[in-house]
Amino acid sequence: MVILPLFSGLSAGLSLIVAIGAQNAFVLRQGIQRSHVVMVVAVCAVSDLVLILLGVAGIGVVLDRAPAALVVIRWVGAAFLLVYGALAAWRAVRGEQLENPGDKPAGGRAAVLGTCLAFTWLNPHVYLDTVLLLGSLAAAQGEAGRWWFAAGAGLGSIAWFTALGAGARFLTSLFRRRAAWRVLDAGIAVVMVTLAVLLLA
Repeated sequence: MVILPLFSGLSAGLSLIVAIGAQNAFVLRQGIQRSHVVMVVAVCAVSDLVLILLGVAGIGVVLDRAPAALVVIRWVGAAFLLVYGALAAWRAVRGEQLENPGDKPAGGRAAVLGTCLAFTWLNPHVYLDTVLLLGSLAAAQGEAGRWWFAAGAGLGSIAWFTALGAGARFLTSLFRRRAAWRVLDAGIAVVMVTLAVLLLA
């Protein structure tokens, strides 16, 4: 039966991805600034889809047997989160204001792409959650059902990032005020530093 594994994958995927995290905070900020939103959403969704397919295909077993790789990713990811958190804290102190969203993209395409890829691929939790956990859940669906499970999880990822990136534009009027940016960046700084500390704990 197709519907059950498809819905199971959708539910599991959304339960893992719909949470306050580094990647979601980055997508939200880009969406508010209307800066390369389509590219950011596409990179996040496609990356998630690739990781889901790798997990379903059994790569999670390989990662489980190579803990050294996750250790390296954990330290590099923590360093990246600390740097980005420091930058967010600096923006919160300095303050900024949104004048004409979309007229002046915040950051070049290459810089935004690199940051987006780093948030996705330098996060060890994405390998534990998406590859190992979703891969294990998919395996329980049987040979045919696991691919429908993967399709459901991938659909959830696409839907979430699209909604987050596109929906953020409705917050534009709020973020014309400097105080709103300060609160957002302060929140992002706290999330980034907290995640970095948890990675190293």
